[in-house]
Amino acid sequence: MGDCEQVRLHGAWLSPFSCRVIWALKRKGIAFEYIEEDLSNKTPMLLQYNPIHQNIPMLLHTGKSIYESMIIIKYIEEMWSHTPLLLADPYERVIAHF
Repeated sequence: MGDCEQVRLHGAWLSPFSCRVIWALKRKGIAFEYIEEDLSNKTPMLLQYNPIHQNIPMLLHTGKSIYESMIIIKYIEEMWSHTPLLLADPYERVIAHF
């Protein structure tokens, strides 16, 4: 199980992609620190851990950065397997995406 105390999410309240990750973290009951990014004046931490793309959302977990909301959600799903976000049956999972 992952160390919840070391989870930080950099996002912006207007971003639906940030909201998607917030929802996943809350749904799983994962404690996290939220850092609101001003996209015109990005924090040094965002620039340090995401120097190429410099985009949000960005998840920091145990000093490792993950970006792109769907990739972050896949990471969350695999790292914290309790309370699955996705259905177990492949057909039902595809229908839920529709």
